[in-house]
Amino acid sequence: MAPLPTAYDVATRAGVSQSAVSRAFTPGASIAPATRQRIEKAAAELGYRPNNIARSLITRQSRIIGVVAGYLENQFYPQLVQALSHAFQMEGYRLLLFTNPPGGGDPVVEDMLNYRVDAVILASVMLSSHFAEECRAAGIPVLLLNRKTDSPTVSSVTGDNDGGARAIANYLLAMGHRRFGYVAGLESSSTSRDREAAYRAVLEPQGMEVVRAVGHYDFAGAKMATRALLASGQAPDAIFYANDHMAMAGLEVARFEFGLAPGRDLSIVGFDNVAAAAWSSFDLTTYSQPIDRMVPVVVRATLEQMASPQAEPVRAVVEGGLIVRSSSRGPSLRG
Repeated sequence: MAPLPTAYDVATRAGVSQSAVSRAFTPGASIAPATRQRIEKAAAELGYRPNNIARSLITRQSRIIGVVAGYLENQFYPQLVQALSHAFQMEGYRLLLFTNPPGGGDPVVEDMLNYRVDAVILASVMLSSHFAEECRAAGIPVLLLNRKTDSPTVSSVTGDNDGGARAIANYLLAMGHRRFGYVAGLESSSTSRDREAAYRAVLEPQGMEVVRAVGHYDFAGAKMATRALLASGQAPDAIFYANDHMAMAGLEVARFEFGLAPGRDLSIVGFDNVAAAAWSSFDLTTYSQPIDRMVPVVVRATLEQMASPQAEPVRAVVEGGLIVRSSSRGPSLRG
């Protein structure tokens, strides 16, 4: 087997220095267009590919961003990871995906260090807050996405949990509902807690009681939670789920197990506005987390942290909007 061509081989064929070859394959590096073209032609003829791992040992930058997501059955996260991947590619970075270990728990920080990631985005609601502190202690810039922590040193980008839950509560009140339910995600999740607190903050001062169940951000768990609410003596006529993934489970239970017509017999509302929420089989009322607006904020904040590790942490909230579909009672059906 012939040895792989090296940067020296490319430099010799193109009649340039090895440093010119390095600049030609480094995003954003300064090099004359004609020189770059000559180097790329020589590399193609030789079958040369730059060794990014070897380069990282020299530059101390892998140009890899670690993303931790442990909940990929929820369509929000694959959509989010894809958008992040495209956005970081435009900046010359690649994503490396880590997931939570089977059975739960945090990934091992040493795994990320072994891959020399330049920064970490924590997008899993199932991670402990301590994990973010471990990453920072290891010298890795960290950003929490779609969750937050009480730590004053960790950056976060979230949707508008407070504003969204309040908009949902006010909408359901305006549609004439009087019996309210909430299906929480994980009790440890800041996202679920914030949404529930804002929902109650609107309803309870109006004398409305909110019954609750916990779905654990799981489809089967949300089905069990919905059964418990609808089989109770005080079944709600409006249920807000901490995300769309669970709300879709609730729609299935209401329709096929209890014979209820969402939008007529009860209202079901989610949070996220994943692509499937607009499918006719769900047509789910929800509050959007606009990925197209969240991702640029995440990319900018991550790059700024990498450039200035001592900079003030970012605490960004990206506003969405209430999207009314047929799973909830509309104005023409009020009564």
